[in-house]
Amino acid sequence: MSDHGHDHGPQQAHGSGHGHGAGGHAHGVSADADRRWLAIALALITAFMAVEVVIGIMASSLALISDAAHMLTDAASIVLALVAMRLAARPARGGFTYGLKRAEILSAQANGLTLLLLGAWLAYEAVRRLIDPPKVEGGLMLATALAGIVVNVAATWCLSRANRSSLNVQGAYQHILNDLFAFIGTAIAALIVVLTGFARADAIATLVVVALMVKAGYGLLRESGRIFLEAAPADVDPDELGDMLVGEPAVVEVHDLHVWQITSGQSALSAHILVEPGGDCHAVRRDLEELLRHNYSITHTTLQVDHAPVPVLQAAQPGDRHLLPTEDAEHCEEPHGPVHRDEPHEH
Repeated sequence: MSDHGHDHGPQQAHGSGHGHGAGGHAHGVSADADRRWLAIALALITAFMAVEVVIGIMASSLALISDAAHMLTDAASIVLALVAMRLAARPARGGFTYGLKRAEILSAQANGLTLLLLGAWLAYEAVRRLIDPPKVEGGLMLATALAGIVVNVAATWCLSRANRSSLNVQGAYQHILNDLFAFIGTAIAALIVVLTGFARADAIATLVVVALMVKAGYGLLRESGRIFLEAAPADVDPDELGDMLVGEPAVVEVHDLHVWQITSGQSALSAHILVEPGGDCHAVRRDLEELLRHNYSITHTTLQVDHAPVPVLQAAQPGDRHLLPTEDAEHCEEPHGPVHRDEPHEH
């Protein structure tokens, strides 16, 4: 027990301190720059939205008013993203030991949900217009749509300059990008209306945009849901990672391996590592931390490293927990996930 106490304390302290220091803000675009680009996009969208509502009423164009409503959700998504970024920047304190970093994931989930809800409403409107197409002023509709394309290209460019590895920024970006597609569809439909008088073109173009919105919204909900459910990052296979760790020199077994995301771009890992008797636990921990940093970009790690009891070295099969000493059984009374050893084993 004295050996366990000697190893465990400093390793966990070192692992946690190291992770916070290196993994606090991994992307290259600063938070201030992100906020600046989002604020510029918000100003462009809000100004044009007000103009579009007035023109839509003048032209009796439900299509333009619908586009303006879409732009309102764009503006709301950017405001939500800016608020979430402010919250995420607050230091950890009290019961929020990771701070409010997942506020950004809440924002991304809200953006994904609004894309799906807005897509459902636009699909309903499109079907209604296919059945009974409204009369619109095609020329005014076309001019406004072309202006909307210019504004949305500028807004999309602004958001592309921000850090899109953040799921929060990506959510706002998807809103603006889909609005750009909506304006392109509206412009094409307006041109067809002007040239041929085929009013149903607007509804057909809207249904194409709805399909893109559903795809983007589902992607945001899926990715944010994985983070809330503490699934492993999409590019990390925990079984492969465990096998890699147990393949390192002096490592006998890896169990209670957990890898998850605190927020987008910030992964964390914890595990119980058993090394061969006489092995240097501190050196093994440092080597594993470097391996995780280099191969998986995981810098927030908490590794408990102990010397393996004799039964583990006698090729105990996975599940033979009764062979382990009492103190180990107490530590892992309910082990989570597979046990990794440098031998054939089940995952």
